Amino acid sequence: MSGVSIDHVISIIVLLAAIVLFVGLFDQTLSVAVDYQRNTTTAKECDNLIDEILLSPAPPVSGTPKWFGLQGSTLPTYNLDPFLLMRLDSSTGTPVSYQKTGQTYSEIKTNPNNYLLYPYNDMITYSTASTLLGLSGTYGFQLSLTPTVTVSIKEQSSSNQNPLKLSISVRGTGFPLAHANVNWLLLPISIVNNYPTYETTQTGTNSTDSSGQIYQTIPGSYSSFVFFAYAYLDGVSGVGYYVSAPVGSQYVVPFLVSVSSLNVNLANSNDVSLTSTQDTPLYYNSTFVFESENYAFEQASIGGSSQSGELHSGHSYSPATISMGSYTPGILIVAYNNAGNSGITMMPWGFSSLGFSLTFGNSPINQSWIATDLRQVEINGVSYQATLSLWSTQSNGGTSLP
Repeated sequence: MSGVSIDHVISIIVLLAAIVLFVGLFDQTLSVAVDYQRNTTTAKECDNLIDEILLSPAPPVSGTPKWFGLQGSTLPTYNLDPFLLMRLDSSTGTPVSYQKTGQTYSEIKTNPNNYLLYPYNDMITYSTASTLLGLSGTYGFQLSLTPTVTVSIKEQSSSNQNPLKLSISVRGTGFPLAHANVNWLLLPISIVNNYPTYETTQTGTNSTDSSGQIYQTIPGSYSSFVFFAYAYLDGVSGVGYYVSAPVGSQYVVPFLVSVSSLNVNLANSNDVSLTSTQDTPLYYNSTFVFESENYAFEQASIGGSSQSGELHSGHSYSPATISMGSYTPGILIVAYNNAGNSGITMMPWGFSSLGFSLTFGNSPINQSWIATDLRQVEINGVSYQATLSLWSTQSNGGTSLP
């Protein structure tokens, strides 16, 4: 009788173990099915969302946006608004404060003195965009814009050597762009009575060899200059630049007032870094270079009394304010000098003019599953790759994750 009872107990234990094992396997299978369904939904949402962002008309450049989109209102599809993009809060870079305006600015910067500094009080934040897109509490996203074509320029000759020799390298995504057309502009700069002076520009055309290279020779000797190159082939295009002037400890910093104001404040770097209390003025002169419709560069003057002048540091002096005049995309160039402390600062007027990259949104790091989609877009004649990363912020139970 006791043997039967023992057998009965063992049978019950085996049955319970089997039930526990089955429930665990069922729960695991159900969890995998739920994750698969959620990931499939996220992938479909990503495909729809990237087109919604890139093809929806951009809101006005002023005021709080009522919707979120990047498509230029009068441009072909997948051509983005270069000025609305300047208002997006970059998730990279270090915020910069400027006491004379009482503002903090989002920074996108390339080597070494080329800036896009935009005030946070006029920026479109990730939180605002997420709310306008209806994603709050359900999805997180990150949008990146990266130039499709990279144009790199190096000086092969020493300073003031005649002729000037430059190498130009044009690459697509992971490969050289062979036989690409390249239009270039050389803007020489000299110093006259302390002030920088822009000399007559030189322009030319060339094409890359089978390795995507050009070795450009330009007659003359130049101690300070800016060189721009615009490369294009079979519907893709990119821009590059080279600045020969040295960068000293003191320089000009351009702060955008806002896109809608058309104004830029020029600051003495001593007032930004607060490394010096001594007033050491910078003599500056500004000009504007824009990209014409035939893949070429042209120079234009900036009107107004502040086109050139002196930038002082200290509480007694205000920054110089210049007006861009119109919504013609291009490059603001500010050459400066003080007792040999000379250099050149540039700022894109219109996001793509200097080939800047942008990362907008939250970071996908540590997310369990991320959907990614790509589109090829154009920003004022410059080819970009738009990449959208999307992830769910909800658990299986439907609650939001941090």
